[in-house]
Amino acid sequence: MSTSRMCRALLPALMVTVMNAACSSPQRTFKQDVDFIAQHQEVVVLGTRPDGPRVLVVPAYQGRVMTSSAAGDDGDSFGWINYELIASGKLQPHINPFGGEDRFWIGPEGGQFSVFFEPGEPFDFEHWQTPALIDSEPYAIARRDDQSVTFEHTGRLTNYSGTTFDFQIKRTIALLDEQSISRHLGCAPGDGVRVVAYESRNSITNTGSTPWTRDRGLLSIWILGMFKPSPHTTVVIPFEPGPEEQLGPVVNDRYFGKVPPERLVVRDGVLFFKGDGRYRSKIGIAPQRAKPILGSYNADDHVLTIVQYSLPAGVIDYVNSMWELQDQPYRGDVVNSYNDGPLADGSQLGPFYELETSSPAAALAPGETISHVHRTFHFQGDEQQLDQLARTLLGVSLEEIERAFED
Repeated sequence: MSTSRMCRALLPALMVTVMNAACSSPQRTFKQDVDFIAQHQEVVVLGTRPDGPRVLVVPAYQGRVMTSSAAGDDGDSFGWINYELIASGKLQPHINPFGGEDRFWIGPEGGQFSVFFEPGEPFDFEHWQTPALIDSEPYAIARRDDQSVTFEHTGRLTNYSGTTFDFQIKRTIALLDEQSISRHLGCAPGDGVRVVAYESRNSITNTGSTPWTRDRGLLSIWILGMFKPSPHTTVVIPFEPGPEEQLGPVVNDRYFGKVPPERLVVRDGVLFFKGDGRYRSKIGIAPQRAKPILGSYNADDHVLTIVQYSLPAGVIDYVNSMWELQDQPYRGDVVNSYNDGPLADGSQLGPFYELETSSPAAALAPGETISHVHRTFHFQGDEQQLDQLARTLLGVSLEEIERAFED
């Protein structure tokens, strides 16, 4: 995205300081981002082809995928990166939004079983605190090669109700080759499309001496990807159509206040959500409605992003992350999308937008493990071929995506 186009997108909504930081430099290449982060942290780069797919992983940031490229060192860098925070070398309260396309988190965020709020504290931003385990602690490399890297980390968390969890985290990031891409998606990109694809395989194992039970709270694996917003970026989430009395509401849009209709459009079997970084909002899809795929399209840079994840059939117990005491703590969402925007005081974390997926609630006996796979695909190139991919994978054309908010 050009500097002028990004600046025009941010001008209406952001503080001048945030706007200047976001607009001070043009779109960076993958190599520029690798070189920048390497000045501050150890980096792991997957992929060896000079003009091929590359993935940048940072152990100090919980083994997160910071960014990727479909065209080697000189290709566009797809992930959102918080350059100012990384360069400062300082940690800040609430959350350290370093950025990254695939980061490991643990739910639930809100409710009586939250791991983000201290017991008895109100559910507001002032008292919200991301645990260091998923925010600022480094993860150790257990294995690595040119195509993958595995991390391990020991964790302990205490929830809002006072239950303590001891567990082992294992996380593998693997670059996907062309055959794997075609196998997972059931189709292959055309010759006029560049692609980078990778997966994170994530697990937590109960290393304590007591089982994790519903009445005392359960954890879940939560993977979040932060991407660069633009005025014409739209999140697309297919869902199972059907009556609400059988499947429940199509979308939960009450996380940070109801999402206005000019930012969320629901049609038969698909919804569209703005990813412009101008308005703080979040949506969720429950497991009864969810499909194992979602995505977004940046019409400015002709980038189609697809996320695919593991969705166990028939499982409906997902932790509830609403910021409130809950009547149904295990009727949470499996898919979420967040669009960043100014907070009440005018400050802003990003701007960025997120594509998120979660595992079921983990009712684990001692020694048991739950796993969750989250795959990210970026396609860039010929619009006709991108259109065919969108139709095949998301069930809508690029024209439908681009015109979703015009009616």
